[in-house]
Amino acid sequence: MASVLVVEDDQFVRSALIRHLTDAAHTVRSVGTALEALREVAHHGFDVVILDLGLPDLDGAEALKMLRGITDVPVIVATARDDESEIVRLLNDGADDYLVKPFSVEHLQARLGAVLRRTGGRTAVVPPPRELCVGGLAIDLRSRRAVLDGRELDLTRREFDMLAFLAERPGVVVPRRELLSEVWRQSYGDDQTIDVHLSWLRRKLGETAADPRYLHTLRGVGVKLEPPAGIPPA
Repeated sequence: MASVLVVEDDQFVRSALIRHLTDAAHTVRSVGTALEALREVAHHGFDVVILDLGLPDLDGAEALKMLRGITDVPVIVATARDDESEIVRLLNDGADDYLVKPFSVEHLQARLGAVLRRTGGRTAVVPPPRELCVGGLAIDLRSRRAVLDGRELDLTRREFDMLAFLAERPGVVVPRRELLSEVWRQSYGDDQTIDVHLSWLRRKLGETAADPRYLHTLRGVGVKLEPPAGIPPA
């Protein structure tokens, strides 16, 4: 049977989907956020993803576009939005099918079976690029070099790791807790640690917190890296 990733933040709906899919002999993994979904598809092979649009960290439509950047795994969008123009947009953005909530188990199984028949099984994950480009910023993951507008940046190991982690998710607000977990490998810590490194990194990027160009802090939420206004993402 199929390997399925369920992306759903509602615990009741999520548990019901897992139960029904498992009863149908599918192998199921589940997450509750878009960022977790991106990590899952980058590290595991799935036959299909069932993607809820109402996620807490990122709109599902944006998550769909990001998924399409790293994998061609079939995606079934589960949404409470039944507007035809919205559904057409989602299909054009890379969804393979859709389900309008609430839906029956039989409807889910029929849609899942149709998608699997069309795609013929598991698809490959596109390997991540070895060089990341965000505006005038180029980051070489192999040599651990970062160049801004032709000028190499003198970064510490932690500064490079933070910059690369954010550059892999351009335009996405990364929570501070995730930075601590993924860059510092700590499950908890002092936000001041992140603030200090952000301050150093901003200085080397030629910007300040009051006048940001690449690094933007959303108070109480997290940090994102994006190209300055007027500069294409690259």
